[in-house]
Amino acid sequence: MKESSDKTSRREFLTTTGLVSAGIALGASPLNAAAYRNTKGANEKIRVGFIGVGNRGTQLLQLFMAKPDCEIAALCDVYEPYITRDRSQVDPRYIKDMPGQIPLMDEKFPNKVARYSDYRKLLEDKSIDAVCIAAPDHWHAIMTIDAIKAGKDVYIEKPLSKTIAEGRAMVNAWKGSKQIVTVGLNRRGAPTFQKLAKEIPAGKIGKVTYSSACHVSNMFPSGIGKMKPEEPPKNFNWDAWLGPRAYRPYQYNIAPYRFRWWEEYCNQISNNGVHYLDLIRWMLNEEAPSVISAHGGKYAVDDDRTIPDTFNVTFEFASGTLVNVQVLEASSGSFVPYGFIEMRGTKGTLYTNENDYKIVPAKPGQFAAWNKLMEAEEYKLETNDTLLRDNSYANSTANLIGNFLDCIKSRNEPFCTLETGHRSTTMAHLATISMITRERLVWDKDKEVFTNSEAANRLLSYEYRKPYKL
Repeated sequence: MKESSDKTSRREFLTTTGLVSAGIALGASPLNAAAYRNTKGANEKIRVGFIGVGNRGTQLLQLFMAKPDCEIAALCDVYEPYITRDRSQVDPRYIKDMPGQIPLMDEKFPNKVARYSDYRKLLEDKSIDAVCIAAPDHWHAIMTIDAIKAGKDVYIEKPLSKTIAEGRAMVNAWKGSKQIVTVGLNRRGAPTFQKLAKEIPAGKIGKVTYSSACHVSNMFPSGIGKMKPEEPPKNFNWDAWLGPRAYRPYQYNIAPYRFRWWEEYCNQISNNGVHYLDLIRWMLNEEAPSVISAHGGKYAVDDDRTIPDTFNVTFEFASGTLVNVQVLEASSGSFVPYGFIEMRGTKGTLYTNENDYKIVPAKPGQFAAWNKLMEAEEYKLETNDTLLRDNSYANSTANLIGNFLDCIKSRNEPFCTLETGHRSTTMAHLATISMITRERLVWDKDKEVFTNSEAANRLLSYEYRKPYKL
């Protein structure tokens, strides 16, 4: 939908035609997918621009394209083939070495799509309502804040930020605006976890004293390999890719995709671990831990990575719960016997996947006078359990995107706000800082500082390369 020529702004029009999405808050009857499609104005499309359309960006692009009320308005990337969607122009080494991470780029756009190499030019386009940001993590803060200032609603991929200070700056920029911002912690859109997030804090398995999760990927022996600096492909803007980070020569095993094993740009506790941290924090109904202790190192994988291949972190919450998360890239086999999260309560233990879970009743221990405190339970998400937008029941990312588009119209709070995403991403950063400093850290969640380590506080942010500013 192009800009209206009358006095009604595009934003006002989308809000007006989307008011039915706010029906529950206004006391109207709930809206289902069929009713949504028949609502006046429901055929008006939200124009979305995409910043970063490599591996994850393409996955999100395709999910947005599947939504009937979304129109792809623009693409932006620092790698030219990703903008033109011409796979024949991709460096052959990338396709050979990373066939699963280089997108096919065979989308068929029904409308004209603008192409940009500079995201700021995309943000200047007044016809774009919202942006989806899937650039590398060290770009998230600047791009999100700039998008909010440009009046765009934002879907920002996880992890939210590279540092805790960036995350808080993003939240502050959002709080002073009228924008809808969703953080792509996709399992916030999963009906299974929406259910458990209500039931676990209400005592379903009793008092939870311990929870654990484990990401395992055995990369022994060579991992991301060992490389020397070289010239980047001519159609790859390496300086723009680095952005606020210190300049260094291009290296093949950094970008694209493999930046996730370089601390300057990402790490695996924030890339994969943040999902577990977010879910556990949500199901415990906790805001932040009070004590953090992390351990790990590069013990077995012989590559250029600057992050551990073996990592363990323990969080202690003031309410009396320990959370333990491992990232293991030099061995195989999870500690969790079923699913990917274990929560141990006084009445039972929960093991959960995204679309199903099991609860095993606790057994009486020493001096216990009871036999069983709850019944065993198994749950599997069925398509008739709940009516989700566009019938995308079991795909949590599709549900989160659908909710984002609905909230653009209704101006309601989305499933995963910036504050929510910041608090969960902060846990990943706390773990990293503890491991780097080799200290047991005490965290003040209100002031967002460590109370027992100045060395740790110095890692809450980093100095941006000029001329970049937060």
